[in-house]
Amino acid sequence: MVKYCGYLVRNEWLFQRGVELGEPRPVTVEDEMDMVLLASRDVMVETGVYRCAKLRHVKTPKGIKFWCIAFSSNDPHERLPTTAPSEEKYLALKEALQKKGPPQWYQAS
Repeated sequence: MVKYCGYLVRNEWLFQRGVELGEPRPVTVEDEMDMVLLASRDVMVETGVYRCAKLRHVKTPKGIKFWCIAFSSNDPHERLPTTAPSEEKYLALKEALQKKGPPQWYQAS
């Protein structure tokens, strides 16, 4: 079972970020995916994690699916570290996403 260590990001947060970047709200599924990619890339570049994190789809222990900006994975094919990141790597993203605590581990969906 593949797991990722990162921060969960709701679709609505990503859509709002895209609107703040000047994009119209998504209408189609393709629009939604474009907005997710645009907004996630923007926040990862802004917080300096673009080169050390990846956007992945995960689910919580309750089975709820979210996007995750992941720093680590237990799957060596992901080309991510296998251990949780240091605080200096995730601090700016944590603040931008207004999260409490360090990144958590989630199962891939």
